[in-house]
Amino acid sequence: MIEEINSSKVEPPNYFNREDKLKWLMRTYGNDVIRVAYTYLKQRQLAEDVAQDVFIKCFEKMDDFRNESSYKTWILKITVNKCKDVLKSWAFKNLLFTDYFGNNQEDRTIESKLLKKEESQLISQQVMELPLKLREVIILFYYQEFSIEEISVLLKVNSNTIKTRLHRGRLKLKQSFEGE
Repeated sequence: MIEEINSSKVEPPNYFNREDKLKWLMRTYGNDVIRVAYTYLKQRQLAEDVAQDVFIKCFEKMDDFRNESSYKTWILKITVNKCKDVLKSWAFKNLLFTDYFGNNQEDRTIESKLLKKEESQLISQQVMELPLKLREVIILFYYQEFSIEEISVLLKVNSNTIKTRLHRGRLKLKQSFEGE
């Protein structure tokens, strides 16, 4: 579909009931929710748990959605808030988990696959090592393709602060790659 090119503007069909709308939200934004949760929590399974909680919350609050923002902004705002709750929780602070950042990409040759995977892992690792405030802005801007204004609304932070965090994040990434 042409309208799916910019997923932040996509709307579910009006004839969908609540269950169909939830399924549509999960298909359309499920990977985005997991990616954003992973950037906060750095653990794949925990990110998947948060994604489940996010969609349960979406189902519960679906009738309260006022169309003041896109569905993507609404869902990712719920995701960010759930992640912040997890980060504050006792269990997260007192349990140690391990995970790695997986990346599935298709290419033509084995060599290019390996090079892309290595490059992607290096970039992902450097992004994940950024402080949370810089990391979340980098992920939302570059990977989720949110505008500065959308990130400002999502994080409840002034747009100039978002610009500053983006600039600082880029500088830190540049410095880390120059050091490699």
